Amino acid sequence: MAMTVTSSASNGYAFILPPEKPTQQGPEGILYDFNDGARLLLPAGDWRVEISDNETGNILFASDIAQGWVISTKKYYVPFRLQVWKKGHSEPLLDHALDMRDKPVLISFPTGTLGDLVGWVPYAERFRQTFGCQVECTMAQPIIDLFAPVYPELQFYAPDRWVSERTHHEPPYATWRVGLFFQGDLDKQPFDFRAVGLHRTAGHILGVDPSEIVPDLRQNAPRQIAEPYVCIATQSTSQAKFWNNGTGWHEVIEFLKAQGYRVLCIDKERVVGRGYVWNKIPHGAEDFTGSLPLRDRVALLEHADFFIGLGSGLSWLAWGCRIPVVLISGFSLPGSEFYTPWRVINTHVCNGCWDDVRLNFDHQDYFWCPRHKGTDRQYECTRFITGKQVIGHLRRLISLKSNPFDIKTTALADPNQHAA
Repeated sequence: MAMTVTSSASNGYAFILPPEKPTQQGPEGILYDFNDGARLLLPAGDWRVEISDNETGNILFASDIAQGWVISTKKYYVPFRLQVWKKGHSEPLLDHALDMRDKPVLISFPTGTLGDLVGWVPYAERFRQTFGCQVECTMAQPIIDLFAPVYPELQFYAPDRWVSERTHHEPPYATWRVGLFFQGDLDKQPFDFRAVGLHRTAGHILGVDPSEIVPDLRQNAPRQIAEPYVCIATQSTSQAKFWNNGTGWHEVIEFLKAQGYRVLCIDKERVVGRGYVWNKIPHGAEDFTGSLPLRDRVALLEHADFFIGLGSGLSWLAWGCRIPVVLISGFSLPGSEFYTPWRVINTHVCNGCWDDVRLNFDHQDYFWCPRHKGTDRQYECTRFITGKQVIGHLRRLISLKSNPFDIKTTALADPNQHAA
């Protein structure tokens, strides 16, 4: 059974394409599966076909067909029921409700998106537990290295090695593709991801409880630095995600050093930008940048007192290390990312364009600012987040570190809460 990989260059996505033909054998040559939504391939005959939602009873498709393909429009999880009748017969020849128990099921994730995958992979484990199936996951190898020890019941493969290395001899019964689908696409996701949150969209696509799951990526690695330290990450993939306040990072670093902290910058790159705008490590931060394995980043993060970053991958990684995260973002709304009590946004100026379903993020425009680009209001969402505002969050966080009143917050409470 041929199975191939497709990719979308714009987002760095690499999804596994469905098999050329459905993988399940029905009566009289009927083939079916759930590898691209619900799929039926009918031999020559005189058939009546219905695809329905077995939970609601709603009929999603009904038609007479002589032969050929019937494929559902919806590609996210639906409790499909497939029924095929021969013309003139009252009882269906095929009557099959989606049942993934003990069957090989593929969850195909994108490659190259650290933050998204830190948020999404825990839902694959919840999916396995919910449906009792044998789950295979495809994603980039560095993410596999991060998650394989955390979820040993999941089978992980890089997309280009899935066909050759998978241990199942039978092809997948079903495939679900988890990603961020733009342009208001409601065929690949039941809700626009901007309306439900970057990580929770995976739960909705997979048909499981979408409530937040904090993965536990800690490795219990030995502490490398004796002094108290804080990790920061100041770089991102689009200028709208940066903290575009000219003095903000410098004020914060000065404050942290006065509190006795070393400040380690753990971005991948020392300098990031385009054209006439370039972003460098803030003055006063120690240079811990570099293209290092994610496990090395985790070993450093898990011993940090806390992390300060943007709406980007390293913030999600720090969240998975179960340390407090101060997340600075104006272009996204707080519900877009994981919950943190130290989410910094200024509501006195334009904000939340990323989550506006009337707009679409342009991956090719590094200077994307859909409402105010080219005006003196460009990036005001983070230019007006002041050093004073962030330091106010830091004062509260530092005072809670001793936690004299046993105050419970997501970042300081039992590290095992919200576990999958």
